[in-house]
Amino acid sequence: MPRFRLHIEYDGTRFSGWQVQKNAKTIQGRIMEAIREVTGTASFEFYGSGRTDAGVHALGQVAHLDVDTSLQKEILRLKLNDELPPDIHVLKIDKADRSFHARHDAVARSYLYQISTRRTAFGKKYVWWIKDELDYARMEDALELFTGMKDFQSFTADDPEEKSTRVLVESMQMRRAGDLILIRIVGSHFLWKMVRQIVGILVEVGRGNVSNEEVRSFLRGESDTPAKNTAPPSGLFLEGVYYKGEKREEEMVPVLNILSHDHRHRQQGK
Repeated sequence: MPRFRLHIEYDGTRFSGWQVQKNAKTIQGRIMEAIREVTGTASFEFYGSGRTDAGVHALGQVAHLDVDTSLQKEILRLKLNDELPPDIHVLKIDKADRSFHARHDAVARSYLYQISTRRTAFGKKYVWWIKDELDYARMEDALELFTGMKDFQSFTADDPEEKSTRVLVESMQMRRAGDLILIRIVGSHFLWKMVRQIVGILVEVGRGNVSNEEVRSFLRGESDTPAKNTAPPSGLFLEGVYYKGEKREEEMVPVLNILSHDHRHRQQGK
């Protein structure tokens, strides 16, 4: 049975996350419906690189598919997209080695979070609008506190008794893009709600409500403060999944062009 590698983008707004669930609309479940329809078989295996939560988006989810089909990879891609709703799109399908596993073989993942510094009529589904003035320099200074191998037990909804909460965060970056603040987190893997809770604490740092020393204390022991400040899923994108020898994304590209330029000239009717 051949194995295919799929690259997928999706708007997670109206889905209950990636992972297939009973009585819930999910990305994985909807793609599996399309696979059954296109290939005419229910005898296949379809695994993603990892789950994304309800409302979270993906620019570069990776999955592998084992299925017996005579369809060429590009025809398979086109037929799947014909069956899928407009908020799920298969970008690319490649033949993969039988030993390739989308989740187990991934060596790093990157997430992009978009904060909007202004109210937007168009991008609400893809940003977190912060009304308060944020101290960008303080937020940027706090980034290094999260990098390296750290215990993120205070930054997850996972049970630390059930799994390890130690995660290697390779890098964190921030940049301005017009009315957006972009935050990128690259790591070996991520715990449930970890990225959103890190972003939430960074925003509290920017608001002046949390100090760097308090961030250090969250990383030294258990605290419920990050959970109380979990950022909404709307601004979060699974940016990329990386495998051995693959090139990483370098430039942080905003998802919303309408917010990524300076709109000050539009103020006061100008």
